[in-house]
Amino acid sequence: MLKVNPNYEKLPGSYLFAEIARRVKVYSQENPQANIIRLGIGDVTRPLAPAVVEAMEKAAREMGQAETFRGYGPDYGYDFLIDAILQNDYKALGVDIAPDEIFVSDGAKCDVSNVQELFSDDAVIAVTDPVYPVYVDSNAMAGRAGSYVTDRWDRLCYLPCQEENGFVPPLPDRPVDVIYLCYPNNPTGTTLTKEQLKPFVDYAKEKGAIIIYDAAYKAFITSGAPRSIYEVEGAKDVAIECCSFSKTAGFTGTRCGYMVIPHGVKGLGAQGQPVELNAMWKRRMGSKFNGVSYPIQRAAAAVYSKDGWAQCMDTIRGYLENARIIREGLQKAGYTVYGGVDAPYIWMKTPDGLDSWSFFDKLLRDYHIVGTPGAGFGPCGEGYFRLTAFNTRENTEEALARIVRG
Repeated sequence: MLKVNPNYEKLPGSYLFAEIARRVKVYSQENPQANIIRLGIGDVTRPLAPAVVEAMEKAAREMGQAETFRGYGPDYGYDFLIDAILQNDYKALGVDIAPDEIFVSDGAKCDVSNVQELFSDDAVIAVTDPVYPVYVDSNAMAGRAGSYVTDRWDRLCYLPCQEENGFVPPLPDRPVDVIYLCYPNNPTGTTLTKEQLKPFVDYAKEKGAIIIYDAAYKAFITSGAPRSIYEVEGAKDVAIECCSFSKTAGFTGTRCGYMVIPHGVKGLGAQGQPVELNAMWKRRMGSKFNGVSYPIQRAAAAVYSKDGWAQCMDTIRGYLENARIIREGLQKAGYTVYGGVDAPYIWMKTPDGLDSWSFFDKLLRDYHIVGTPGAGFGPCGEGYFRLTAFNTRENTEEALARIVRG
């Protein structure tokens, strides 16, 4: 009989958001009259921008005509989308990225998990704590995380982000090969400045490590924080950047993102020779991926049009206003709250010494509100709770009112 991957047996329970969905489903079945407001999973609620829908519809009609039909597209993305990304996301920042350093994909979640296929089995992984679970789970499935003991993996290097250090992660206290960073951060909603990112770039250059930088929420930045790690000097030699249209343009159900791997990012081959990760990823994509569909890539390119960008930014401003309402309302009610300025996430301390899952159950039971327990994001997430701004203004205000009323 086939032997399965034993690392799956080491995974604790189910994926965080699957467990949340399970608990909510059970509660809903037992309490069908409950008007549940969901501020848990980071899924958008507003529709696609009109300019995006128009581009998608036009492209779909092209696929129905022999003269404009397209089969397999370029593995790494159509030139029209790659050029739009280059012009708007990098050249506008003064960052020089080559077209063949961009790889269009079906989303950042897939990229940040699949990129670990390029690492050796014994690579040492560092993650911020709290952390987006995909970074941890994907490496645990590959065996790099070791064993799960009590509340953490014994081979991972955790970089604690706590109230005491302003949620700014320290550098690794031991040699590591890969550092996962996410800014604006999920779940804390905080950002780092160029000056705070520079030590990580310097560390990676000195130690021969690489940085996986998840910039999925960069469109929410309002404070002047960097939108790309490549704004930091030297980052093109050590950093891979993952970006997404999911939150920028509401593509959670449409699926499109991209990853940047500069030619300067290298690892060591079997003979100790330098190997470009860009070339490895091209080989991987050629074997395992047939590209994002033409209509979806046309829709993504329309995000950068004058009308498309204005419409998408209007939606983001709406989410940020929801975040402001939650953040300021909770603060006035006496809660300790972080984030919600450059990100759609509010990171709050649980009240009265409650652990985060107990607070989840209380919110669901007493107020019919769904959030995300901080413990699901790692050891340092215990005692905190994440709320999202991805809902209607009406539901956001109602949820806040329920919490404040107590």
